[in-house]
Amino acid sequence: MTMYGVGVDLGATYVRTALADREGVIIDKLVERTPKQGDNMAIPRLIASMIKKLLDKTGVKTDELRGIGIGSIGPLNIETGVLINPPNIPFKNVPLTEPLHREFHVPVFLLNDCTAAVVGEKHFGAGKDVENLVYVTISTGIGGGAYVDGHLLLGKEGNAVEIGHTVVDAEGKLICGCGKPGHWEAYSSGTGVPKLARLVFEENREKYAESMLVKRFGCSLKGLTSKDVYNAAKEGDEFAGRVVERANFYNSIGMANIIQAYDPEIITIGGSVALNNVELVINPLPSLVERFAINSIPKIIPTPLGGDVVLYGAVALSLGLEPIKYI
Repeated sequence: MTMYGVGVDLGATYVRTALADREGVIIDKLVERTPKQGDNMAIPRLIASMIKKLLDKTGVKTDELRGIGIGSIGPLNIETGVLINPPNIPFKNVPLTEPLHREFHVPVFLLNDCTAAVVGEKHFGAGKDVENLVYVTISTGIGGGAYVDGHLLLGKEGNAVEIGHTVVDAEGKLICGCGKPGHWEAYSSGTGVPKLARLVFEENREKYAESMLVKRFGCSLKGLTSKDVYNAAKEGDEFAGRVVERANFYNSIGMANIIQAYDPEIITIGGSVALNNVELVINPLPSLVERFAINSIPKIIPTPLGGDVVLYGAVALSLGLEPIKYI
């Protein structure tokens, strides 16, 4: 009998599910907005409903499922299968694995989304032939996942490789969304770049007063997004270019920390900020990192799995390709 796997990418804004065959080829996908109303069972109910829709649509029977894999925002407790008090979602202690196991009677695997992503990279992407691999997402936030000597790093609760919350500015000029100063995510993520832009502007208001961004958003830069900054940089705006340069400086420190901590053979990068601005964000990194790293510089490339990297990792979990505990 042909066996199938279901992968789930649970984010703060969207839930994405995919049905894949035993080779990991995605047959069909669904996307729904992440519930923000109801009780803490709203999310597992939605995921179950999406899986049933996929099965109905494709004609796959429940007893043909090998398992369900979930790559989720955190923080998580992977031992209990619970999403614990996540930011941007108004629920506490959301059970993920147990309700789905009860509904479909198959193993359910849960990992942090970036850890799931590096699993996807290892089994289906650029990491197939390497033992030391790091995946980094530069998106709304910054996160990562890693293999060292062929071993997937998890940590005591599944929250290892929280690289976005490593310190890249000891002076702590910007405060991260987590409330701590100087974190990488505060400077170079989708939410961080606008904060960095305000910092750069305040350092030299007179020089940048004629920037297209200042003319559009005013001196407060209220409403500015990272997309605005990168688009303006592509149009040659001096202020935006300086902000991107500073963001790259902090990215290079973060990447150097990764290289020193994990000594990878390859670093793949995903996330909307990076993948929508490869020339500005990813391509400069190998030369910039040399300033800070002692270990040899690995290959640093965009993930070939694009925006589906977490889904592919969840699919790999569902098919039992990565040996981790499950419910």
